[in-house]
Amino acid sequence: MKKVTILGSAGSIGKQTLEVISHLAGKFEIYGLATLNEIDILADQIERHRPKAVAIVDPTAVQELRKKNLGVEILVGNEGVIELAGRGNVNIVVNAIVGAAALEPSFAAIRNGSRLCSANKESLVIAGHLLIPAVKKAGAELIPIDSEHSALLQASFSGQTNEIRRLILTASGGPFHGRNDIDFETVSVSDALQHPNWTMGAKITVDSATMMNKGLEVIEAHWLFGIPPDRIDILIHPQSIIHSIVEFIDGSQIAQAGLPDMRLPIQYALTYPTRMECSVPPLNLSQIGNLEFHEPDFRRFPCLILAYDALEAGGSAPCVLNAANEAAVALFLSGRISFAEIPRIINREMLKHVVIENPNLEEILSIDSQIRKSIFESVAGE
Repeated sequence: MKKVTILGSAGSIGKQTLEVISHLAGKFEIYGLATLNEIDILADQIERHRPKAVAIVDPTAVQELRKKNLGVEILVGNEGVIELAGRGNVNIVVNAIVGAAALEPSFAAIRNGSRLCSANKESLVIAGHLLIPAVKKAGAELIPIDSEHSALLQASFSGQTNEIRRLILTASGGPFHGRNDIDFETVSVSDALQHPNWTMGAKITVDSATMMNKGLEVIEAHWLFGIPPDRIDILIHPQSIIHSIVEFIDGSQIAQAGLPDMRLPIQYALTYPTRMECSVPPLNLSQIGNLEFHEPDFRRFPCLILAYDALEAGGSAPCVLNAANEAAVALFLSGRISFAEIPRIINREMLKHVVIENPNLEEILSIDSQIRKSIFESVAGE
């Protein structure tokens, strides 16, 4: 029985991972759970799944959990999450932490040769040049949970890496695809959170609305599959049935299809390379009806251009892109900037930044912190 630690267990991916593991009874054992401060959710998960250890980022929430006397080891702060992720007696670490905060736990997970099932694209976006070599050096595995990258992984097995002509990432287009009547200056938080197909956390849902999520996925795909940016394309597919496509040099395009349900890529990452019965019902194309595909509108969604620009610039540029985006999205969600201001802030920070060609981990974390601080201070001063 494989031991699993889930980082971000109180979020959507974390909860669905626990659901998948419950469905695959007898295959996996929950060793550890980590969360920011969602004590009630975590307490319920402890009682249901009996982990050996948990980590809570927010130290003020720790005492509340300790009062419940649940008989579990409790680790505290970011350091506690990193320690939990790096424990060598764990076979699989599922990293479902949102944003750059997942970076150090990702490195900790792979140092002992564990399988890292990553739902966190930011680790690869800001430090792919460090993370991929570290995975190889440790003899670890990095299996993506993102539905698009899971699809690319599955489709890529139809040929050799040197036979891949291009990767095609599909995108729903978010809530504003085809809505030329929308004025992005007046988009509300509620408007941006109305994703047509997926139920996700607020940050990633806003990223889908700006299409930055797809831009980040382009960078992630580059590092996962070693394909240059000019051979990674985006295709709008509103139904979210075709999750991505690999095109080979003979012109064949191999697609992975399924219902828009994250339990499928989660299970594939856990059981890889084996397939097992899944609780997600199989796809019935006759019920789906029409499948649509459109070119993305780079003019209306400039975050896509910014992501490609960052990948082309390389070095520390993707770190700036990601940090600026996370800060801008947080400001939008708190009502302090408009939706249209998100790409403007990102562009402004990227133009100011002098790219470091091959930043180390310390430099990446410093840049990430500096960019966020700069953005928050500039908005506070307006």
